[in-house]
Amino acid sequence: MWFCSSLWREACVMKFVDEVSIRVKAGDGGNGCMSFRREKFIENGGPNGGDGGDGGSIFMVADVNLNTLVDYRYTRHFDAERGSNGGSADCTGRKGEELVLRVPVGTTIIDATTQEIIGDLTKDGQRLMVAQGGWHGLGNTRFKSSTNRAPRQTTPGKPGDQRDLKLELKVLADVGLLGLPNAGKSTFIRSVSAAKPKVADYPFTTLVPNLGVVSVDRWKSFVVADIPGLIEGASDGAGLGIRFLKHLARTRLLLHLVDMAPLDESSAPDAAEVIVNELEKFSPSLAERDRWLVLNKCDQILEEEQEARKQEIVDRLEWTGPVYVISAIAKEGTEQLTRDIMRYLEERSQRIAEEPGYAEELAELDQRIEDEARAQLQALDDQRALRRSGVKSVHDIGDDDWDEEDVDDEDGPEIIYVRD
Repeated sequence: MWFCSSLWREACVMKFVDEVSIRVKAGDGGNGCMSFRREKFIENGGPNGGDGGDGGSIFMVADVNLNTLVDYRYTRHFDAERGSNGGSADCTGRKGEELVLRVPVGTTIIDATTQEIIGDLTKDGQRLMVAQGGWHGLGNTRFKSSTNRAPRQTTPGKPGDQRDLKLELKVLADVGLLGLPNAGKSTFIRSVSAAKPKVADYPFTTLVPNLGVVSVDRWKSFVVADIPGLIEGASDGAGLGIRFLKHLARTRLLLHLVDMAPLDESSAPDAAEVIVNELEKFSPSLAERDRWLVLNKCDQILEEEQEARKQEIVDRLEWTGPVYVISAIAKEGTEQLTRDIMRYLEERSQRIAEEPGYAEELAELDQRIEDEARAQLQALDDQRALRRSGVKSVHDIGDDDWDEEDVDDEDGPEIIYVRD
Protein backbone atom coordinates (compact mmCIF):
# COMPACT_ATOMS: atom_id res chain seq x y z
CA MET A 1 0.00 0.00 0.00
CA TRP A 2 1.16 3.50 -0.77
CA PHE A 3 1.00 6.16 1.92
CA CYS A 4 0.54 9.86 1.56
CA SER A 5 0.94 12.79 3.91
CA SER A 6 -1.99 15.09 4.61
CA LEU A 7 0.63 17.76 5.27
CA TRP A 8 1.34 17.97 1.56
CA ARG A 9 -2.29 17.30 0.60
CA GLU A 10 -1.30 14.62 -1.86
CA ALA A 11 -2.90 11.29 -2.60
CA CYS A 12 -0.82 8.37 -3.71
CA VAL A 13 -2.34 6.76 -6.77
CA MET A 14 -1.96 3.12 -7.72
CA LYS A 15 -3.39 2.33 -11.13
CA PHE A 16 -4.28 -0.97 -12.68
CA VAL A 17 -2.29 -0.83 -15.90
CA ASP A 18 -2.35 -3.86 -18.19
CA GLU A 19 -0.68 -2.43 -21.32
CA VAL A 20 2.50 -0.37 -21.59
CA SER A 21 5.12 0.45 -24.20
CA ILE A 22 8.77 0.71 -23.17
CA ARG A 23 12.19 0.97 -24.78
CA VAL A 24 15.10 -1.16 -23.58
CA LYS A 25 18.77 -0.66 -24.44
CA ALA A 26 21.33 -3.27 -23.49
CA GLY A 27 24.81 -2.12 -22.56
CA ASP A 28 27.45 -1.66 -25.24
CA GLY A 29 30.58 -3.77 -25.06
CA GLY A 30 33.75 -2.15 -23.75
CA ASN A 31 36.52 -1.22 -26.20
CA GLY A 32 39.74 -3.16 -26.43
CA CYS A 33 42.91 -1.48 -25.15
CA MET A 34 46.08 -0.76 -27.09
CA SER A 35 49.01 -0.95 -24.69
CA PHE A 36 52.62 -2.14 -24.60
CA ARG A 37 54.65 -3.55 -21.77
CA ARG A 38 57.08 -0.93 -20.43
CA GLU A 39 59.49 -2.10 -17.76
CA LYS A 40 63.08 -1.39 -16.86
CA PHE A 41 65.57 -3.69 -18.52
CA ILE A 42 62.82 -5.22 -20.70
CA GLU A 43 63.21 -3.95 -24.22
CA ASN A 44 60.30 -4.24 -26.63
CA GLY A 45 58.04 -5.86 -24.04
CA GLY A 46 55.31 -6.47 -26.56
CA PRO A 47 51.57 -5.78 -26.49
CA ASN A 48 49.58 -6.15 -23.27
CA GLY A 49 46.29 -4.43 -24.03
CA GLY A 50 43.31 -6.25 -22.52
CA ASP A 51 39.83 -6.92 -23.90
CA GLY A 52 36.81 -4.85 -22.98
CA GLY A 53 33.93 -6.18 -20.90
CA ASP A 54 30.63 -7.42 -22.31
CA GLY A 55 27.69 -5.06 -22.06
CA GLY A 56 24.95 -5.84 -19.58
CA SER A 57 21.85 -7.65 -20.87
CA ILE A 58 18.25 -6.91 -19.90
CA PHE A 59 16.00 -9.62 -18.49
CA MET A 60 12.36 -9.74 -17.51
CA VAL A 61 11.30 -11.89 -14.57
CA ALA A 62 7.76 -12.86 -13.58
CA ASP A 63 6.94 -11.92 -9.99
CA VAL A 64 3.83 -13.34 -8.33
CA ASN A 65 3.76 -10.41 -5.90
CA LEU A 66 3.00 -7.91 -8.68
CA ASN A 67 -0.42 -7.42 -10.25
CA THR A 68 -0.06 -4.31 -12.43
CA LEU A 69 2.37 -2.77 -14.93
CA VAL A 70 2.06 0.66 -13.34
CA ASP A 71 5.82 0.82 -12.68
CA TYR A 72 6.37 1.01 -16.44
CA ARG A 73 3.67 3.59 -17.05
CA TYR A 74 5.84 6.53 -16.03
CA THR A 75 9.38 5.21 -16.55
CA ARG A 76 9.61 3.89 -20.08
CA HIS A 77 13.31 3.88 -20.96
CA PHE A 78 15.63 1.30 -19.43
CA ASP A 79 19.36 1.09 -20.11
CA ALA A 80 21.72 -1.63 -18.92
CA GLU A 81 25.28 -0.82 -17.91
CA ARG A 82 28.00 -0.54 -20.52
CA GLY A 83 31.02 -2.84 -20.33
CA SER A 84 34.26 -1.24 -19.15
CA ASN A 85 37.14 -0.71 -21.55
CA GLY A 86 40.13 -3.02 -21.39
CA GLY A 87 43.28 -1.93 -19.58
CA SER A 88 47.01 -2.36 -19.76
CA ALA A 89 48.81 -5.35 -18.27
CA ASP A 90 46.29 -7.60 -20.05
CA CYS A 91 43.47 -6.41 -17.77
CA THR A 92 40.01 -7.28 -19.07
CA GLY A 93 37.29 -4.68 -18.60
CA ARG A 94 34.48 -5.30 -16.13
CA LYS A 95 31.28 -6.76 -17.53
CA GLY A 96 28.27 -4.45 -17.47
CA GLU A 97 25.72 -5.25 -14.78
CA GLU A 98 22.56 -7.00 -15.92
CA LEU A 99 19.27 -5.13 -15.62
CA VAL A 100 16.33 -7.16 -14.29
CA LEU A 101 12.80 -5.84 -14.85
CA ARG A 102 10.10 -7.48 -12.76
CA VAL A 103 6.63 -7.91 -14.23
CA PRO A 104 3.43 -9.66 -13.05
CA VAL A 105 2.86 -13.30 -13.84
CA GLY A 106 0.81 -13.45 -17.03
CA THR A 107 2.74 -10.77 -18.92
CA THR A 108 3.29 -11.15 -22.66
CA ILE A 109 6.30 -9.36 -24.18
CA ILE A 110 5.88 -8.22 -27.79
CA ASP A 111 8.36 -6.56 -30.15
CA ALA A 112 6.54 -3.34 -31.04
CA THR A 113 8.33 -3.06 -34.40
CA THR A 114 7.70 -6.54 -35.77
CA GLN A 115 4.70 -7.48 -33.57
CA GLU A 116 6.54 -10.71 -32.79
CA ILE A 117 5.77 -12.30 -29.44
CA ILE A 118 9.12 -12.58 -27.69
CA GLY A 119 7.86 -14.51 -24.70
CA ASP A 120 5.02 -15.22 -22.32
CA LEU A 121 5.80 -15.23 -18.59
CA THR A 122 3.23 -17.51 -16.99
CA LYS A 123 5.15 -18.89 -14.00
CA ASP A 124 6.61 -17.18 -10.97
CA GLY A 125 10.36 -16.71 -11.38
CA GLN A 126 10.30 -17.34 -15.13
CA ARG A 127 13.12 -15.36 -16.78
CA LEU A 128 13.40 -14.02 -20.32
CA MET A 129 16.19 -12.06 -22.03
CA VAL A 130 14.73 -9.16 -24.00
CA ALA A 131 17.96 -7.36 -25.00
CA GLN A 132 21.41 -8.91 -25.45
CA GLY A 133 24.42 -6.94 -24.24
CA GLY A 134 27.09 -6.01 -26.78
CA TRP A 135 30.18 -8.20 -27.19
CA HIS A 136 33.47 -6.92 -25.88
CA GLY A 137 36.14 -5.37 -28.06
CA LEU A 138 39.56 -7.00 -28.44
CA GLY A 139 42.82 -5.58 -27.12
CA ASN A 140 45.97 -5.46 -29.20
CA THR A 141 47.35 -8.53 -27.43
CA ARG A 142 44.88 -10.58 -29.49
CA PHE A 143 46.53 -9.55 -32.74
CA LYS A 144 50.18 -10.38 -32.03
CA SER A 145 51.82 -12.95 -34.23
CA SER A 146 55.23 -14.08 -35.34
CA THR A 147 55.16 -11.50 -38.11
CA ASN A 148 53.48 -8.70 -36.16
CA ARG A 149 55.04 -8.42 -32.73
CA ALA A 150 53.86 -4.89 -32.00
CA PRO A 151 50.25 -4.75 -33.26
CA ARG A 152 48.45 -1.47 -33.03
CA GLN A 153 45.11 -2.96 -33.89
CA THR A 154 42.12 -3.11 -31.51
CA THR A 155 38.39 -3.49 -31.97
CA PRO A 156 35.61 -1.48 -30.37
CA GLY A 157 32.85 -3.10 -28.36
CA LYS A 158 29.65 -4.02 -30.19
CA PRO A 159 26.51 -2.00 -29.44
CA GLY A 160 23.89 -3.67 -27.26
CA ASP A 161 20.42 -4.49 -28.55
CA GLN A 162 17.82 -1.74 -28.49
CA ARG A 163 14.16 -2.68 -28.77
CA ASP A 164 10.77 -1.11 -28.44
CA LEU A 165 8.59 -3.48 -26.45
CA LYS A 166 4.91 -3.73 -25.69
CA LEU A 167 3.94 -5.43 -22.45
CA GLU A 168 0.47 -6.94 -22.13
CA LEU A 169 -0.83 -8.33 -18.86
CA LYS A 170 -3.53 -10.96 -18.78
CA VAL A 171 -4.58 -12.17 -15.37
CA LEU A 172 -4.27 -15.91 -14.82
CA ALA A 173 -7.53 -17.45 -13.70
CA ASP A 174 -9.30 -20.77 -14.12
CA VAL A 175 -12.79 -19.30 -14.41
CA GLY A 176 -13.94 -15.99 -15.90
CA LEU A 177 -17.19 -14.13 -15.21
CA LEU A 178 -19.20 -12.50 -17.99
CA GLY A 179 -22.25 -10.32 -17.64
CA LEU A 180 -23.86 -6.92 -17.87
CA PRO A 181 -23.15 -4.31 -15.18
CA ASN A 182 -25.04 -5.19 -11.99
CA ALA A 183 -25.48 -8.84 -12.98
CA GLY A 184 -24.00 -9.77 -9.60
CA LYS A 185 -20.49 -10.79 -10.67
CA SER A 186 -18.74 -9.03 -7.79
CA THR A 187 -21.32 -10.33 -5.33
CA PHE A 188 -20.70 -13.83 -6.63
CA ILE A 189 -16.94 -13.60 -6.20
CA ARG A 190 -17.43 -12.23 -2.66
CA SER A 191 -19.80 -15.09 -1.90
CA VAL A 192 -17.54 -17.95 -3.00
CA SER A 193 -14.09 -16.57 -2.12
CA ALA A 194 -12.28 -14.33 0.34
CA ALA A 195 -12.00 -11.51 -2.23
CA LYS A 196 -13.89 -8.34 -1.33
CA PRO A 197 -14.49 -6.30 -4.49
CA LYS A 198 -16.68 -3.22 -4.26
CA VAL A 199 -20.41 -3.93 -4.53
CA ALA A 200 -23.10 -1.29 -5.08
CA ASP A 201 -26.51 -0.89 -6.73
CA TYR A 202 -25.26 1.19 -9.66
CA PRO A 203 -23.54 0.18 -12.92
CA PHE A 204 -19.78 0.07 -13.44
CA THR A 205 -18.98 -0.53 -9.78
CA THR A 206 -16.13 -2.76 -10.98
CA LEU A 207 -13.48 -0.77 -12.84
CA VAL A 208 -10.61 -3.28 -12.84
CA PRO A 209 -10.38 -7.09 -12.84
CA ASN A 210 -10.76 -8.79 -9.47
CA LEU A 211 -9.38 -12.22 -8.62
CA GLY A 212 -10.67 -14.58 -5.96
CA VAL A 213 -9.47 -18.01 -4.84
CA VAL A 214 -12.33 -20.45 -4.32
CA SER A 215 -11.54 -23.27 -1.88
CA VAL A 216 -13.76 -26.28 -2.49
CA ASP A 217 -12.10 -28.30 0.26
CA ARG A 218 -8.79 -28.26 2.08
CA TRP A 219 -6.67 -29.29 -0.90
CA LYS A 220 -8.74 -28.18 -3.88
CA SER A 221 -9.18 -24.64 -5.14
CA PHE A 222 -9.45 -22.58 -8.31
CA VAL A 223 -9.13 -18.91 -9.26
CA VAL A 224 -12.05 -16.89 -10.59
CA ALA A 225 -11.73 -13.54 -12.40
CA ASP A 226 -14.35 -10.78 -12.40
CA ILE A 227 -14.03 -8.10 -15.09
CA PRO A 228 -16.01 -4.86 -15.59
CA GLY A 229 -19.45 -5.47 -17.04
CA LEU A 230 -20.09 -5.40 -20.77
CA ILE A 231 -22.70 -3.17 -22.37
CA GLU A 232 -24.30 -3.20 -25.79
CA GLY A 233 -21.79 -1.90 -28.32
CA ALA A 234 -18.82 -3.04 -26.24
CA SER A 235 -17.19 -4.69 -29.26
CA ASP A 236 -17.13 -1.24 -30.89
CA GLY A 237 -15.40 0.28 -27.86
CA ALA A 238 -18.31 1.36 -25.66
CA GLY A 239 -17.90 1.03 -21.91
CA LEU A 240 -15.03 -0.39 -19.89
CA GLY A 241 -15.44 -4.13 -20.22
CA ILE A 242 -14.17 -4.56 -23.77
CA ARG A 243 -10.56 -3.76 -22.87
CA PHE A 244 -10.67 -6.31 -20.07
CA LEU A 245 -12.20 -9.14 -22.10
CA LYS A 246 -8.66 -10.15 -23.04
CA HIS A 247 -8.13 -11.18 -19.41
CA LEU A 248 -10.57 -14.03 -20.02
CA ALA A 249 -8.42 -15.38 -22.86
CA ARG A 250 -6.50 -17.68 -20.53
CA THR A 251 -9.42 -18.97 -18.52
CA ARG A 252 -10.55 -22.56 -18.83
CA LEU A 253 -14.24 -21.93 -18.26
CA LEU A 254 -16.57 -18.94 -18.64
CA LEU A 255 -19.58 -18.28 -16.41
CA HIS A 256 -22.23 -16.15 -18.08
CA LEU A 257 -24.12 -14.44 -15.22
CA VAL A 258 -27.61 -13.16 -15.95
CA ASP A 259 -29.74 -11.05 -13.61
CA MET A 260 -33.11 -12.82 -13.36
CA ALA A 261 -34.78 -9.76 -11.81
CA PRO A 262 -33.30 -6.54 -13.29
CA LEU A 263 -34.03 -3.40 -11.26
CA ASP A 264 -34.83 -1.40 -14.39
CA GLU A 265 -37.42 -3.99 -15.42
CA SER A 266 -35.51 -4.75 -18.60
CA SER A 267 -35.79 -8.16 -20.21
CA ALA A 268 -33.49 -10.82 -18.78
CA PRO A 269 -33.39 -12.74 -22.10
CA ASP A 270 -32.44 -9.54 -23.94
CA ALA A 271 -29.66 -8.91 -21.44
CA ALA A 272 -28.33 -12.44 -21.87
CA GLU A 273 -28.42 -12.09 -25.65
CA VAL A 274 -26.40 -8.85 -25.53
CA ILE A 275 -23.48 -10.62 -23.84
CA VAL A 276 -23.49 -13.49 -26.32
CA ASN A 277 -23.52 -11.10 -29.28
CA GLU A 278 -20.74 -8.89 -27.93
CA LEU A 279 -18.60 -11.90 -27.07
CA GLU A 280 -18.91 -13.30 -30.59
CA LYS A 281 -18.09 -9.93 -32.13
CA PHE A 282 -15.01 -9.49 -29.95
CA SER A 283 -13.61 -12.97 -30.52
CA PRO A 284 -15.49 -15.83 -32.19
CA SER A 285 -12.89 -18.21 -30.78
CA LEU A 286 -13.44 -16.95 -27.23
CA ALA A 287 -17.14 -17.64 -27.76
CA GLU A 288 -16.16 -21.27 -28.44
CA ARG A 289 -14.67 -21.57 -24.94
CA ASP A 290 -16.72 -23.81 -22.62
CA ARG A 291 -19.38 -21.59 -21.07
CA TRP A 292 -22.00 -22.19 -18.39
CA LEU A 293 -25.15 -20.16 -17.92
CA VAL A 294 -25.63 -18.92 -14.35
CA LEU A 295 -28.96 -17.24 -13.54
CA ASN A 296 -28.42 -15.03 -10.51
CA LYS A 297 -30.70 -13.26 -8.00
CA CYS A 298 -33.29 -16.03 -7.92
CA ASP A 299 -34.22 -14.89 -4.40
CA GLN A 300 -35.82 -11.76 -5.87
CA ILE A 301 -38.54 -13.57 -7.78
CA LEU A 302 -41.20 -16.03 -6.67
CA GLU A 303 -40.19 -19.67 -6.70
CA GLU A 304 -43.01 -20.62 -9.05
CA GLU A 305 -41.76 -18.00 -11.55
CA GLN A 306 -38.15 -19.18 -11.55
CA GLU A 307 -38.63 -22.11 -13.91
CA ALA A 308 -40.58 -20.02 -16.42
CA ARG A 309 -37.97 -17.24 -16.34
CA LYS A 310 -35.18 -19.80 -16.72
CA GLN A 311 -36.87 -21.46 -19.69
CA GLU A 312 -37.45 -18.10 -21.34
CA ILE A 313 -33.73 -17.29 -21.23
CA VAL A 314 -32.70 -20.78 -22.36
CA ASP A 315 -35.09 -20.65 -25.32
CA ARG A 316 -33.92 -17.20 -26.40
CA LEU A 317 -30.27 -18.25 -26.40
CA GLU A 318 -31.03 -21.73 -27.77
CA TRP A 319 -28.86 -22.89 -24.88
CA THR A 320 -27.78 -26.52 -24.65
CA GLY A 321 -25.05 -26.28 -22.00
CA PRO A 322 -25.21 -26.43 -18.19
CA VAL A 323 -27.62 -24.02 -16.46
CA TYR A 324 -27.52 -23.03 -12.78
CA VAL A 325 -30.02 -20.96 -10.82
CA ILE A 326 -28.38 -19.25 -7.83
CA SER A 327 -28.54 -16.35 -5.45
CA ALA A 328 -25.01 -15.08 -4.84
CA ILE A 329 -25.99 -12.77 -1.99
CA ALA A 330 -27.95 -15.51 -0.19
CA LYS A 331 -25.35 -18.17 -1.13
CA GLU A 332 -28.12 -20.29 -2.57
CA GLY A 333 -26.87 -22.80 -5.12
CA THR A 334 -23.32 -21.47 -5.05
CA GLU A 335 -21.79 -24.44 -3.25
CA GLN A 336 -23.07 -26.93 -5.81
CA LEU A 337 -21.86 -24.66 -8.61
CA THR A 338 -18.33 -24.38 -7.22
CA ARG A 339 -18.08 -28.13 -6.68
CA ASP A 340 -19.19 -28.78 -10.26
CA ILE A 341 -16.62 -26.26 -11.51
CA MET A 342 -13.86 -27.99 -9.55
CA ARG A 343 -14.92 -31.37 -10.93
CA TYR A 344 -14.94 -29.97 -14.48
CA LEU A 345 -11.45 -28.46 -14.10
CA GLU A 346 -10.04 -31.73 -12.75
CA GLU A 347 -11.57 -33.77 -15.57
CA ARG A 348 -10.30 -31.27 -18.12
CA SER A 349 -6.75 -31.45 -16.75
CA GLN A 350 -6.85 -35.24 -16.74
CA ARG A 351 -8.08 -35.33 -20.32
CA ILE A 352 -5.30 -32.96 -21.43
CA ALA A 353 -2.72 -35.28 -19.85
CA GLU A 354 -4.18 -38.42 -21.44
CA GLU A 355 -5.20 -37.14 -24.89
CA PRO A 356 -2.48 -35.30 -26.86
CA GLY A 357 -4.97 -34.47 -29.61
CA TYR A 358 -7.30 -32.73 -27.17
CA ALA A 359 -4.40 -30.78 -25.69
CA GLU A 360 -3.30 -29.67 -29.15
CA GLU A 361 -6.84 -28.61 -30.01
CA LEU A 362 -7.05 -26.45 -26.88
CA ALA A 363 -3.63 -24.92 -27.60
CA GLU A 364 -4.80 -23.92 -31.09
CA LEU A 365 -7.97 -22.39 -29.63
CA ASP A 366 -5.93 -20.44 -27.08
CA GLN A 367 -3.71 -19.05 -29.84
CA ARG A 368 -6.69 -18.00 -31.96
CA ILE A 369 -8.22 -16.23 -28.97
CA GLU A 370 -4.95 -14.38 -28.31
CA ASP A 371 -4.64 -13.30 -31.96
CA GLU A 372 -8.27 -12.17 -32.27
CA ALA A 373 -8.20 -10.25 -29.00
CA ARG A 374 -4.98 -8.45 -29.92
CA ALA A 375 -6.30 -7.57 -33.39
CA GLN A 376 -9.60 -6.28 -31.99
CA LEU A 377 -7.95 -4.08 -29.37
CA GLN A 378 -5.45 -2.75 -31.90
CA ALA A 379 -8.33 -1.81 -34.21
CA LEU A 380 -10.03 0.06 -31.35
CA ASP A 381 -6.79 1.89 -30.54
CA ASP A 382 -6.38 2.90 -34.19
CA GLN A 383 -9.98 4.09 -34.28
CA ARG A 384 -9.47 6.26 -31.21
CA ALA A 385 -6.28 7.68 -32.69
CA LEU A 386 -8.25 8.71 -35.76
CA ARG A 387 -10.87 10.41 -33.62
CA ARG A 388 -8.25 12.32 -31.67
CA SER A 389 -6.69 13.51 -34.93
CA GLY A 390 -10.08 14.73 -36.15
CA VAL A 391 -10.59 12.03 -38.79
CA LYS A 392 -14.07 10.50 -38.69
CA SER A 393 -14.49 6.75 -38.78
CA VAL A 394 -17.55 4.76 -39.78
CA HIS A 395 -17.28 3.00 -36.41
CA ASP A 396 -17.25 6.20 -34.35
CA ILE A 397 -19.17 5.91 -31.12
CA GLY A 398 -21.98 8.29 -30.32
CA ASP A 399 -21.49 11.07 -27.81
CA ASP A 400 -24.07 9.55 -25.48
CA ASP A 401 -22.04 6.38 -24.94
CA TRP A 402 -19.79 6.35 -21.90
CA ASP A 403 -16.36 5.39 -23.11
CA GLU A 404 -13.33 4.53 -21.05
CA GLU A 405 -11.69 7.65 -22.51
CA ASP A 406 -14.22 9.72 -20.56
CA VAL A 407 -12.58 8.40 -17.40
CA ASP A 408 -8.99 8.81 -18.49
CA ASP A 409 -7.90 9.14 -22.08
CA GLU A 410 -4.69 7.22 -21.64
CA ASP A 411 -3.97 6.01 -18.16
CA GLY A 412 -7.04 3.92 -17.33
CA PRO A 413 -9.03 3.70 -14.11
CA GLU A 414 -7.42 4.76 -10.86
CA ILE A 415 -7.44 3.20 -7.41
CA ILE A 416 -6.58 5.76 -4.77
CA TYR A 417 -5.24 4.78 -1.35
CA VAL A 418 -5.23 7.51 1.27
CA ARG A 419 -3.91 7.04 4.78
CA ASP A 420 -6.06 8.56 7.52
